[in-house]
Amino acid sequence: MSNETNSVAAPQELDAGELTQSERLEACRYGRRRLFCELTGKLLDLACLAAIAVWLAEPLDAWLSGPALLARHPSLRLIAMFLVLGAIDALASFPLSLYSGYVLEHRFGLSRLTLPRWAWRYLKRSLLAAGLGLALIEGLYAIIWTAGPLWWLVAAGAFFLASILISQLVPVLILPLFYSVERLDAPHLAQRMARLAEGTGLTVEGVYRLALSEATVKANAMLAGLGRTRRVLLGDTLLEHFSPDEIEVIFAHEIGHHVFRHIHKMIALGAVYSVCGFGICDRLLVVWMGRAAGASDYSRLSIASLPLLLLILTLFGTLVEPVQNSFSRRCERQCDRYALERTGLRGPYVSAFRKLARLNKEDPDPCWLEVLLFDSHPPISQRLALAEE
Repeated sequence: MSNETNSVAAPQELDAGELTQSERLEACRYGRRRLFCELTGKLLDLACLAAIAVWLAEPLDAWLSGPALLARHPSLRLIAMFLVLGAIDALASFPLSLYSGYVLEHRFGLSRLTLPRWAWRYLKRSLLAAGLGLALIEGLYAIIWTAGPLWWLVAAGAFFLASILISQLVPVLILPLFYSVERLDAPHLAQRMARLAEGTGLTVEGVYRLALSEATVKANAMLAGLGRTRRVLLGDTLLEHFSPDEIEVIFAHEIGHHVFRHIHKMIALGAVYSVCGFGICDRLLVVWMGRAAGASDYSRLSIASLPLLLLILTLFGTLVEPVQNSFSRRCERQCDRYALERTGLRGPYVSAFRKLARLNKEDPDPCWLEVLLFDSHPPISQRLALAEE
């Protein structure tokens, strides 16, 4: 991360009016294709895990037990099993990832990445996910092997702590792997933000420019991190096209997440989901162990159970995602109201969301299935209607 400062240039002109009919049709086409990719990706993940759990898990575990070192050390065999599963998933999903992440984004003029740069980012993202996933799986099986029948409660507590740690690391370690992040030198924005944060108890480490333009034309902003790592991140694409009033409304929305303690609520909700998800895993693993080994001996849980465990957790996550998204949309609406009441800038609020729809090619009225299954934010048409209430 650079320690250099960046000032804010005057925003470039961008139409803040309603989307034209052709723009709406293009956003609709883009949204439908993204929905297709999301659904196909989910089904592909579940199908691969199900096939491996049913037909390949036991033979694969037996094959990995061949080398003496892996046979003597279950934790090493677990690493090998996880890497094999990851390789199978990567081979199966790469064509779809290439289409959704590169071809589709370029087709609609949203990506600025060349193919080699996209491939490098894809590799970094895959390695990061593999490293994090491997650490979590190793920790999970260590808990199962040592905690016995209460492993699911211990695991839920451990994953709760892990989620807090990851939230703290995202803005300082993870985001800089993909985007340049520089402290923002913008006194006029800092004054507005300080005024908005006054009386809320919000303290931020700083305001930063996130170089989204390195990869995309899309605009975004976020309040990221926890404790000492909490900071405001403003996409350079947002700073380039949005007026100070529009940025103020967006920042007020982010402050709303702090005022209503949404991050803490989401973490607590995640803890509840962890207890439920691991509890379901435990019951199904007991059935699996009884059939496979004749006894429910957690200390001898076979590495062959990994595909089944991942399948259960993936399926559970897929089923609860609409519930999580519904709660998230409720939080976003609450923050929209807060931003309007806190700033009184209804005109900039409307123009900001119209610009976001235009830049991001976001369908103002997306398919209900997309909203139900995947959208953590309300449709833009509903957010605009809020300004008229």
